Amino acid sequence: MIIGVPKEIKISENRVGLTEKGVKQLVSEGHKVFVEKDAGVGIQISNQDYEEAGAEILPSTQDVYKKSEMIIKVKEPLPQEYDLMQENQILYTYLHLAAEPKLTKVLCERKVKAIAYETIQLDNGSLPLLVPMSAVAGRLATQVGAYYLQKDHGGKGILLGGVTGVQRGQVTIIGGGVVGINSAKMAMGLGAEVTILDVNHQRLEYLDDVFQGRVRTLYSSMVNIEEAVQKSDLVIGAVLIPGSKAPHLVTKDMIETMDPGSVVVDVAVDQGGCIETCKPTSHVEPTYEINGVIHYCVPNMPGVVAKTSTYALTNMTMKYASMIAQMGVEEAVQKDKALLKGLNVYGGYVCYEPVARDLGLEYKAFKV
Repeated sequence: MIIGVPKEIKISENRVGLTEKGVKQLVSEGHKVFVEKDAGVGIQISNQDYEEAGAEILPSTQDVYKKSEMIIKVKEPLPQEYDLMQENQILYTYLHLAAEPKLTKVLCERKVKAIAYETIQLDNGSLPLLVPMSAVAGRLATQVGAYYLQKDHGGKGILLGGVTGVQRGQVTIIGGGVVGINSAKMAMGLGAEVTILDVNHQRLEYLDDVFQGRVRTLYSSMVNIEEAVQKSDLVIGAVLIPGSKAPHLVTKDMIETMDPGSVVVDVAVDQGGCIETCKPTSHVEPTYEINGVIHYCVPNMPGVVAKTSTYALTNMTMKYASMIAQMGVEEAVQKDKALLKGLNVYGGYVCYEPVARDLGLEYKAFKV
């Protein structure tokens, strides 16, 4: 198969769809790999590194799309790329289509075979290609929150860990999944007082066990969220419903009860956000204020730690990239149920039911 790796064009996105090691692997399996010029410079992979691994360097994004049967990316295509996608071309990347109606329409119209990293799901319910970036985003959420709580960055002047004789910072995490647990690890490491809310009682028991009772666990009811948010210096939205739009669990009224200079970080913003007052921002202008509360809502948070993120991501994506390249989409998804759940658009229709439902589009199950 002919595989293309374009340079990411989202603002401050330095990750790349394939490392030089990934290229070498695919080339050794008999595939042709095109990489756009300077696609890896953001993580110190040079054009020469890619060439030595067996790739051919192409001068533009247009060339990569035009010559490739399969496109491997990190982030969803932006409007500048819509016209470059071709019928029956395979697109393998993060898509988050429940929050992207225009992109979904384009993928359907162009009959792209679109596989979303974030909906590939194992029998146990885990999302293997989302885990590494969720871990990165969760850890960054606490780090970013601590940064913006500083007075010189507009915050209330709180040190999350406090010092002897002074109250520690209060951190509330909505959602106890991979993002939530990694946010909690960082917050606890800084010495903050941490509350995690989740609707899954078994998950709460697990968190109690893992953290040995050092975090406060609460059932995620409206009353409990409201009380926790009001007392918080930092609120982290970490809710995920695979493939679906995130529900607004933290309302505007709740945000208005927070002290000026408090911070909210909505990691779920790429799925629509679980904090009502959140809207997508970028690494260039990552924050805005509502009622004095600082909002950080960058959809591609891991992009600023691109080297760590890329290698962590490609460790997980390569397995399925090899399968798709070797067999084609149709055979690969029939042989692997997890990969079948990753197929979001095929033959001009949405074939992942949660996306179709959220966007009000016709759902058509995949059939060869």
